[in-house]
Amino acid sequence: MPTFSTDAYGVLEFQGGGHVNKAMYIRVSYDSKPDSLLHLMVKEWQLELPTLLISVHGGLQNFDLPPKLKQVFGRGLIKAAVTTGAWIFTGGVSTGVIRHVGDALKDHSSKSRGKVCAIGIAPWGIVENKEDLIGKDVTRPYQTMSNPLSKLSVLNSSHSHFILSDNGTTGKYGAEVRLRRQLEKHVSLQKINTRLGQGVPVVCLILEGGPNVISIVLESLKEEPPVPVVVCDGSGRASDILSFAHRYCEEDGLVNESVKDQLLVTIQKTFNYSRSQAQQIFQMVMECMKKKALVGQQSSSCCNGCIVLFSPFIAATTNLLLITLTVSSFILLTSETLFPVLFTQ
Repeated sequence: MPTFSTDAYGVLEFQGGGHVNKAMYIRVSYDSKPDSLLHLMVKEWQLELPTLLISVHGGLQNFDLPPKLKQVFGRGLIKAAVTTGAWIFTGGVSTGVIRHVGDALKDHSSKSRGKVCAIGIAPWGIVENKEDLIGKDVTRPYQTMSNPLSKLSVLNSSHSHFILSDNGTTGKYGAEVRLRRQLEKHVSLQKINTRLGQGVPVVCLILEGGPNVISIVLESLKEEPPVPVVVCDGSGRASDILSFAHRYCEEDGLVNESVKDQLLVTIQKTFNYSRSQAQQIFQMVMECMKKKALVGQQSSSCCNGCIVLFSPFIAATTNLLLITLTVSSFILLTSETLFPVLFTQ
């Protein structure tokens, strides 16, 4: 592995299932350069540049989804990835939102030979059984049974690749955040259509989530060009707060006093926050809603050729809905301009 100075890279063989899943992995420093990481992925791992990058964020603690929503989420995500040749980025470990992505990948692999490129970007310090991974260019068995008393997490066996970011900490998240954000930005700048000068479109997919997920949504919208965000209504916590705010805010992105009070109370209860802490989250939510005001001015605009329009997931028999943000706005979309098969049943 000429690009990186690392003592841990090779192939994982996940144990515990009937079929042995394999995944490539590497341990890297938290401040690794994104161009070096992409070079590794394309040259060493021999991945083709994606035509779409789906970055999945949400709750890290385990949570249940209504069965219909879980089915629609899983099918839509896999359909989007398979039909576009997308990469899926997740947090890599088998908890929370990543577990639901893993279930969708597992369901797909049991029915199809087509491999989805799912890349887990996790902090080295939170990985269970990481000692088994130390070695250069090795093939190692990896146990997916986690110790219930451990604060560490096992890697999800349905992923195809792992980038494990190390900043020297143990049992803490955070080492991966900046590395992942920079890598996503670098991937987005790669030209996949040289004639049009088009980069790789990125979309941020939100399922459930804590307060940090609301800040991730805001950061995505503040990117240049802004990153479209898909929020899964009905999945709980942050997603439902964003969905509620979107449903009741005006065209200028503001809400009336009654809705404001409801939002503040919901934020307090959801995150067990004080009123002042809830106020801070409310302000972030309102910053996201401000983007709605730009829809009328630039509903047909194109941001450097990277505008991505989605059909929302809609389940006819339930009150399921995905709120879609495009360019710099929350908007419900049924347009099929770029990827006609994305996120439809």
